[in-house]
Amino acid sequence: MDPVVEVIYMEEEILEGNSQMEKMEGIYETDPISYGASDRSLSDRLLYPHVFRMVQNIHIHNMAITELLEHFGWTWVGIIVSDDETGENDLLILTKYMRERGICAAFTIKLTLESDNTLILSPSWISSSIKLLNLGKLVYNGSLAVQFSAPFPGLEDFLKIYNKLVEMNRKQSYWTLLYEIVKHHDTDSVISDYNIYKEHNYTYKCNADTLREVLSSGVATRLYTAVEVLAKALHEMFLFIKDEYGENSISGFLHYRQKLQRYIQRMESSPDPMRPSHYFNEQGEAIHPYKIINRFYIEEALYEVEVGNFTPWAISGEKLHINRQSITWKHTKEIPVSRCSDQCSPGSRKKTGRTIHACCYDCVPCAEGEISNITDAENCIKCQSDEWPNEKRDQCVPKVLEFISYQNDIIASAFSSVSVFGCLVTGFIFGIFIFYRDTPIVKANNRNLSYLLLVCIILSFLSVFLFLGCPSDETCRLSKTSFGIFFSVAISSLLAKTVMVCVAFKSIKPGSPWRKWLHVKLPYTIVLLCSSIQVVICFIWLSISPPFQDLDTQSYPGKIIIQCNEGSDICFYSMLGYMGLLAAVSFVLAFMVRTLPDSFNEAKYITFSMLLFCSVCISVIPAYLSTRGKYMVVVEIFAIMTSSAGLLGCVFFPKCFIILFKSEINRKTDLLGKRK
Repeated sequence: MDPVVEVIYMEEEILEGNSQMEKMEGIYETDPISYGASDRSLSDRLLYPHVFRMVQNIHIHNMAITELLEHFGWTWVGIIVSDDETGENDLLILTKYMRERGICAAFTIKLTLESDNTLILSPSWISSSIKLLNLGKLVYNGSLAVQFSAPFPGLEDFLKIYNKLVEMNRKQSYWTLLYEIVKHHDTDSVISDYNIYKEHNYTYKCNADTLREVLSSGVATRLYTAVEVLAKALHEMFLFIKDEYGENSISGFLHYRQKLQRYIQRMESSPDPMRPSHYFNEQGEAIHPYKIINRFYIEEALYEVEVGNFTPWAISGEKLHINRQSITWKHTKEIPVSRCSDQCSPGSRKKTGRTIHACCYDCVPCAEGEISNITDAENCIKCQSDEWPNEKRDQCVPKVLEFISYQNDIIASAFSSVSVFGCLVTGFIFGIFIFYRDTPIVKANNRNLSYLLLVCIILSFLSVFLFLGCPSDETCRLSKTSFGIFFSVAISSLLAKTVMVCVAFKSIKPGSPWRKWLHVKLPYTIVLLCSSIQVVICFIWLSISPPFQDLDTQSYPGKIIIQCNEGSDICFYSMLGYMGLLAAVSFVLAFMVRTLPDSFNEAKYITFSMLLFCSVCISVIPAYLSTRGKYMVVVEIFAIMTSSAGLLGCVFFPKCFIILFKSEINRKTDLLGKRK
């Protein structure tokens, strides 16, 4: 892509080398005030302590040009400089500022203005003089320029006097004035033109607007201001010398050169609070604003319009102000595009390396979890842990919170319904056992243990609600520990029932030592002892490292999984291991006594219930360890509900069937013998 923006940089006046300044200081024996020298070396107050300039060094000019390029997004530009030491210095400084702003030079053209280059033109150029005349228009039409901005003092009054002289038929007043301005400078061509007009007695009236333009130029204003500042400084110094040493000492003012330098340095400017209070800064440079000029042609007339300004003393970001609507471009109404590559849209970043130029790059999408919200982003921004890029990857949005919600998750509704149904069925069976509490089948194997087991099953079904909804520290602790305690009490009750079946059978024989174990406190002791161990494990767990709410931001892109962290893995698996141990002991013991001759022997039902419980645990543990988020909770709830339903079905459904539908065998005579 060819650049459409070129920077043309030429200084008005450069005083180069120490020898020239030394000559100048030696000739005038006073503080020189240059109207246009912009070499930065003159800012060195150790080398040139007495030099003052009405312009700032070329770094300020380059800064203004660079900010102008950056303002319009022109990063691929050409540079035209003079082919000499001044142009080379300009090129180095300008490219330095451009690199700092990410602007590249597509090409550099060095022009030798004083060389005898010969142009060889084609017939089409020779036959059409319009093309030669329009060459300047092609170059300057729609251009922007950084120009010194300061009004010529007393300009309006001067123009009024000039107009009066014109009215008085002072026909050559303009040329006379111009001659007086330039006669002390080596401008032979202007003086020659003046003499020609005078010799032929030509009548020439200068347009007031033209004269205004001449006197409003930067050179005229800087010349005026330089003389004014020096005159004021001399005046104040003379007053000081007169007051301090008497009027006779004024003749030796040249001995007060250093004192004059201090007067010039601290000379105050206009009392404008928006501008610096002194004419010169610490480097002896006049501080003044610049204006941005737009030059364009309409038909054959050249127009110049001020479209902005550059204020060197303003804070960063506030130096340049541009009115884009007032700019007339060369071929379009839109701002020209001067780039090596197309802009990278938000959601992507620049990838350099295609060429040696940093301005030539490819655009690549931001990586997963990163965004870019600006055009031509150098790097993508990583979203915070609780955020995720949107589809365009130009902004971070909150991650989706994942848990089993009551509002919009059908799983919560399903589990809630099943849990309530299980509680109702268990409650119904509990009511049957209470209503038929005096029947042999209810009284067999300790009906209080049956009541305790039913209560534990109800609580297990209800504990499902602790797993639903958004987890918190409290619900995490209650759900994990209640699950272990309820099932430990339930399995302990079944273990006590099995032990009682075994003891009751062995105590039938006369003189059996097992009779002493038929004491009513034995089953309660077993339940209390076995359950207490689980309670102690849970208490230690809650004391050392309890479960807590955990936010998993890494497992799934775009999601925050709100889950319960077990805290201490040792305590968690100790609880599960102890519960599995109780189930295994109950299963083995129940399997051993399942064939004892007792019509109401629960051992075979306990065997089936423990077999189901162990099967669920063995199958659920791998699934639990391999899932994340709410599906892990689903596995836990499924295990609780299946185990509770298994205990309820295997232990109590057969008894309820006998109570409701086989009441003829629910008799005391069948308690000790097996029905044939």
